Amino acid sequence: MSEPETTSPEHAGRTGQLSVVATATDGIRVLTLAGEIDHHTGDALRQALDTSHTPRPRVVVDMRQVTFMDSSGINIFIAAHQALSEAGGWLRLAAVGASVMRIISLVGVDAVIDCRETLRQALAN
Repeated sequence: MSEPETTSPEHAGRTGQLSVVATATDGIRVLTLAGEIDHHTGDALRQALDTSHTPRPRVVVDMRQVTFMDSSGINIFIAAHQALSEAGGWLRLAAVGASVMRIISLVGVDAVIDCRETLRQALAN
C-alpha cells in the first residue's frame, strides 16, 4: 500500500516555535505540526483547525514533530474536537511522541479524541 498523496499544501502559519502545514488527502485535512504548542503558538494551530465553512470536516493532526504541549494545546484540541463533531466530522491525532502523549493521557484527552500511532492509521477508515 503506497503512502497517501497529499495535495494543495497551505502554509497555515509559522508562529514562534510552531510550524503548521496543511494539506489534503482523500478529502481529509492533514495538519503537520513541528515545534511547541503553547499559549504563544496556539493561535496558528487554532486557525488551522478552523473548518467552519466545511461540511462534515475530517481532520488529522500529524504530531510526530511536536516536542512540547501545554494546557493551551489541550484546550485547542478539545474545542476543535467539539466543533468538528458538532459539524458531523471528526478529529484524529497521529504519531504523538512519548512526552506529549504522556500529557494527553494524564488529562484523559486520549479517551475523548481518537489518537492513532501512525499517520497512515489515522487516515484509514
